[in-house]
Amino acid sequence: MAITKRLRDTALQLAFVAALPTSVYAQQSDWSYQATIYLFTPETDVSQETPNGTVEGTLAFSDALENLDLAFMGTFAATNGRWSILADYNYTDLSFSNDTPGQASSGVETSLTTQFLSGYLGYRVLTTDTSTVDLAGGFRWFRTQTDFTVLPGAAPGRMVNVDESWTDPVIGVRARMRFNERWSGTGFFDYGGFASDSETWQVLLTADYAINDRWLLRGGYRYISFDHEINGGDFKFDQSGPLFGATYRF
Repeated sequence: MAITKRLRDTALQLAFVAALPTSVYAQQSDWSYQATIYLFTPETDVSQETPNGTVEGTLAFSDALENLDLAFMGTFAATNGRWSILADYNYTDLSFSNDTPGQASSGVETSLTTQFLSGYLGYRVLTTDTSTVDLAGGFRWFRTQTDFTVLPGAAPGRMVNVDESWTDPVIGVRARMRFNERWSGTGFFDYGGFASDSETWQVLLTADYAINDRWLLRGGYRYISFDHEINGGDFKFDQSGPLFGATYRF
């Protein structure tokens, strides 16, 4: 009996020791994650200032899908208590053409491949029964390969090429409000650059519907803007329009 009791006590001690690291790890790694893929069909405006004048191209929302060669937009978020990490990546491959005023040119053809990646570290500053507010700071990296072909008219045709990348610091605020068990809303605003030759900002608003604990459907609107000096000329890129997405939480 003494041997049996000793073996039982030893087994209980080993079980406790084995479970202890798991319990500590669970307390120290209380992270939650969510990944979202969006369909974003924006209106796009891009322009480059040159010594011969500004060249610009515009793709209307109604033509976005027809002229879209490839697009991807996705976000990933991780949250632990008041702290959060957020990454947002966008890739767009577009080609389109526009008429030009006057007789100097018969039009302009635009082809662009653009990527941007935003990364943030957030801290929750307000929590209520139905809402939260986070402040965030981070960066936005932008990369573009844009070709403008100015078609000949009264003046000869010409090519304008933009191949550049840069990174801006950004600060932002994110607010989330819960309306009921299924519906909630999210708003996000950021601003960056903080220099005379570089500026970026965005607004993102979504209405969110929870299918269950794991899946969330989103619909909303996004406007994002870049303004950066390249080779002494002002380069501008703006996208705005509706988006639809699905989020998986784990």
